[in-house]
Amino acid sequence: MEIGVNVPNFGPGARPDVLRQWARTVEGLGYDLLMVSDHVAVTPDVAEQYPAPFYEPFTTLSWLAGITDRVRLGTTVLVVPYRHPLLIARMAANLNQLSGGRLVLGVGVGWAKQEYEALGVEFERRGKLADEHLQAIRTAWEDDADYRSGDIPVWVGGMSDAALRRAVRHGQAWHPIWFTLDWLREALDRLKSIAEELGRPVPGLAPRVVLKLTDEPVTGPERPAGEGTIDQVMDDIEELRRLGAESVLLDPFNGDPEETRHPEAAWQALAAVAARRGKATDQAG
Repeated sequence: MEIGVNVPNFGPGARPDVLRQWARTVEGLGYDLLMVSDHVAVTPDVAEQYPAPFYEPFTTLSWLAGITDRVRLGTTVLVVPYRHPLLIARMAANLNQLSGGRLVLGVGVGWAKQEYEALGVEFERRGKLADEHLQAIRTAWEDDADYRSGDIPVWVGGMSDAALRRAVRHGQAWHPIWFTLDWLREALDRLKSIAEELGRPVPGLAPRVVLKLTDEPVTGPERPAGEGTIDQVMDDIEELRRLGAESVLLDPFNGDPEETRHPEAAWQALAAVAARRGKATDQAG
């Protein structure tokens, strides 16, 4: 199972030199994936959680592709209705080729109504638009003489039944974000039922979880996966593997934009997980 990192490409501390160090840290610690988020217009609803500056994901990942050598690069998640599908198809295909086949395209429908309005896209039709766009992207990639997309994995985000259906129809993997393990177990049962209903294979599992290390154990049914002591976090990662996860993305951003000014705490948490992961690999070998 591969493990990746969601790198904050936004906030008051987001600068080229910081993003460069993030990339070198993630790859240097042996992580398999480096992924970033997507917003186009930092409207008030977006700014409450992800304030400016916000680095556009395709531009940022293209630059980071030249800084890194091994780590896979991706979006968690690209808001599909924000862009014309042929533009997404072109940018994704170019990035995948320029990076040596390292792109993972995580996609979703988004939630920021004001951002939709700023971009002139109908918020109420976002699910239908996403489905139409994803089909158009797939069709474009079939023209290998032009797009030369290669094999780009598509991870479909979202937690609703509509998102699960989208994952079954369009995704190599379902990409749920921030949850309890009990919720995930129930959702996986729904995913299997939807796949059976549609007569399609069950997509893989590639979740994104918080990474919030604590000195004392965190208890209670509402504890999100990835929060707690290092032992709890490693147990969560192992449980996700047992549930069928092929990839797990760790999200060390805990909600305060000021964290982006001081990424060292996040890097220390990632180093702790990497060290335990390396130790477990050595013991297994």
